[in-house]
Amino acid sequence: MIIRQAFFEGRIHAGQEEAFKTYVAEKLMPMWLAFPGIKEVRVLYNIARDEGAPSYPMVLSTMYESREALAAALESPVRYESRDMTKGLLDMFDGHIHHHVFDLALS
Repeated sequence: MIIRQAFFEGRIHAGQEEAFKTYVAEKLMPMWLAFPGIKEVRVLYNIARDEGAPSYPMVLSTMYESREALAAALESPVRYESRDMTKGLLDMFDGHIHHHVFDLALS
């Protein structure tokens, strides 16, 4: 399995935390769930971190069967629609997003 994660490094604007989560749930999650080949979508919201650790208020984690399935999802029209929709989320966020792809070791 292939896992792609988007790390939102920075901070949600003060007082916008619930609006941020609502935007994700109502506008973005339906799009992410529509990615072709998607096996799982998880949204993680930070509740604590080590002292001095960078701030990741949200991490988006998606799972695919293979690297080819991930590549197809990243080229799909719904992915580009979700990127446009993410602009509204970024109006409530200061920071940047970086992506990492992992090979999930299954036991």
